Amino acid sequence: MSLLELDDVKVHFPVKKGLFFDRTVGHVYAVDGVSLSIEAGQTYGLVGESGCGKTTLGRAVLRLNDITDGGVFFDGTDLAKLPGEEMRAFRRRLQMVFQDPLGSLNPRQNIESILSEGMAAHGIGKDQTERREKIKDILAKVGLPSNALSRYPHEFSGGQRQRIGIARALVLEPDVIICDEPVSALDVSVQAQVINLLEELQESLGLTYLVIAHDLAVVRHISDVIGVMYLGGLVEEAPSDALYAGPRHPYTKALMSAVPVPDPEVEDRRERILLHGDLPSPANPPAGCRFHTRCPWVQETKCATERPPLLDTGDGHKVACHFTAEIEAGTVKQTLATGIDAVTGTETVAAEAVEVSEDEPEAPAADAPEKEPATVPAQADADAKETEAKAEGAKETEEKASDAREQSAAAEDIEKGTADATEEASDATEKAEGSPQA
Repeated sequence: MSLLELDDVKVHFPVKKGLFFDRTVGHVYAVDGVSLSIEAGQTYGLVGESGCGKTTLGRAVLRLNDITDGGVFFDGTDLAKLPGEEMRAFRRRLQMVFQDPLGSLNPRQNIESILSEGMAAHGIGKDQTERREKIKDILAKVGLPSNALSRYPHEFSGGQRQRIGIARALVLEPDVIICDEPVSALDVSVQAQVINLLEELQESLGLTYLVIAHDLAVVRHISDVIGVMYLGGLVEEAPSDALYAGPRHPYTKALMSAVPVPDPEVEDRRERILLHGDLPSPANPPAGCRFHTRCPWVQETKCATERPPLLDTGDGHKVACHFTAEIEAGTVKQTLATGIDAVTGTETVAAEAVEVSEDEPEAPAADAPEKEPATVPAQADADAKETEAKAEGAKETEEKASDAREQSAAAEDIEKGTADATEEASDATEKAEGSPQA
């Protein structure tokens, strides 16, 4: 029996609604019937686009997320049925390296406190001195100095924090480590260092890995077997080299076509498969094959009504598709475009519908004479509207200028009248002063 085996695992999250009394109105089918097995000393890579349930599956193995149905068998023991205290003991043999190293490290604890906390909980080491020596050995294996013990997480770089996360998993001497996006937030040079470190630790300590990642090149480099997830389920599983050499599921073909090739001539010649639409909601997954709404080879029969099982097609290559053999033989024709038309198709159809609705003439009355179709182009209409707007603006400006001139003239008349009245008053005063007194 395999060291770690998953049997039809399902993780469904209830969708609740209600102000005073919560009632379940639906479920999010994050993981829906995943079965896989991992041998001791093997690295299993799990890939897929965001939202397909990879991280949820990894957390379900550790019972960090409750399992709705199915079994998780670790060394012959079903972890899904273990009570809390027994599951806690098993977690020493199952550890996880989280995607965000800074978020998973307590900022108020130094590195020695973080690493020794798990050791004390599981009874590793007689005292703190013995635990400190073991922590120093682990830090040396992951490439960190012993003086890091007294430092805090914020004092390290991203790559160093990821090494601390790996060290935290290693101090408990686990058999299986689940690596959730271990290098996604790191620079390319630091990614290579962490990947090489994981491989070295696997060889020296005999570790088994479940690697969850988006970077297909990283997964190919480190994995022995690769599983491809789509909308909560596995659609293909094969040895690493076989999967990259000849993907058989339509979704895997599209996924692999997105990986750039370093040879410019090969990159220019190869086909780029673009899919229609977006990933459906896991709260309302399509019936039948989950991929049939975007599949370039979707058929009228089976695809929309029957969910295909994951079957072995030879040499350990498992595919969940009704028409795998027919697609490989070329007897099934494509029903959806896979080039740039897949991206622009929806926009083109919408634009054509708008043009048809705008160009369609109104139905004439029974006795009304037929009108000749308009021949003025849209640009001419736009120019005419713009000219009319400019004319209205000029007219408004002229009116304002005329009002200003009238107001200025009125002010001049008032000023002139005031000056005349002042002059008349002055003449009258002079005459009064020059006349003889009675």
